[in-house]
Amino acid sequence: MADLRIDCHMHLYETKAAGRREKATYQIWEYGTKDDVVFSPLDGDIEDAEAAMTGAGFDHAVIANLFAVALLDDVLRSASIEVQAERLVAFNRWACEVAATRRQLTVFVAADPTVLGGDPGAAHLREMVEHHGAKGIKIHPVVQRFMPDDPRIHPIYQACVELGIAVLSHAGSARTGAAYAEPRAFANVVRKFPDLRLVLAHLGGGAWRQTAAFADAFPQVSFDLCEIIAWTGAPNAPTSSELAKLILDIGPQRVMLGTDFPWYDLADTANRVMDLPLLSDEQKIGILGANAARILRLPLPLGSPTANP
Repeated sequence: MADLRIDCHMHLYETKAAGRREKATYQIWEYGTKDDVVFSPLDGDIEDAEAAMTGAGFDHAVIANLFAVALLDDVLRSASIEVQAERLVAFNRWACEVAATRRQLTVFVAADPTVLGGDPGAAHLREMVEHHGAKGIKIHPVVQRFMPDDPRIHPIYQACVELGIAVLSHAGSARTGAAYAEPRAFANVVRKFPDLRLVLAHLGGGAWRQTAAFADAFPQVSFDLCEIIAWTGAPNAPTSSELAKLILDIGPQRVMLGTDFPWYDLADTANRVMDLPLLSDEQKIGILGANAARILRLPLPLGSPTANP
């Protein structure tokens, strides 16, 4: 697995227009300003995703399905909770159908306790895993507007434990100042569900200064470095040296490459990992792919970027 390249955090859209709209409306503010961030020019449908993987030599990618009412347009956002729940279910089924014929893709389905929580949310997750091939869930407490230890998501976490699947959560600051997805907000989750395989994205994002202490307190938690690695040197982001030191403090074997595609470029992200100071080549190679294969229990042998069964 030494030469694997795995993107553990990619988004996929049903159409190019849907991807363009979400990229245009999702504001990245928590790091401050930086003029040389390399954004992907692609929009994020399946054609774009496969082209990006092939061009950058990636073997596998995890599709992080994100559903949040706040990200919908005005018309869709005004629909009832029942209708939103139906949309979440349909979106997850669509992603699983796309991945079913592409062994280079694994799907983490969307979970949103504000729309489909409690036992119904857990039942939907079980269906997606047992009958549609899902291997994890994706949550975004900031845009979904819930605290990670909200009781409405407890049955979903419990189902993840019982099914042996991972939780990939956005981690970072909220403009309101609420601690929705700061690393410390997940402490009660890990205490209540110690066997939960939790992955915090962005190494904590704008709250990255909390991450080392959180990782030390909860050694079962893993991390990805998507987005934050593109913003190194911005006013509220670590420098490259600070990012590398953070990874060493956490343990490089607990950190995975992610790109947040279609926001960021796969090849540029991989190059930034290899250019990090302080880390050994072996540690960098693990971050590029082998760590994700182990932590996320991805199916092996993994498909090549263009190989379908």
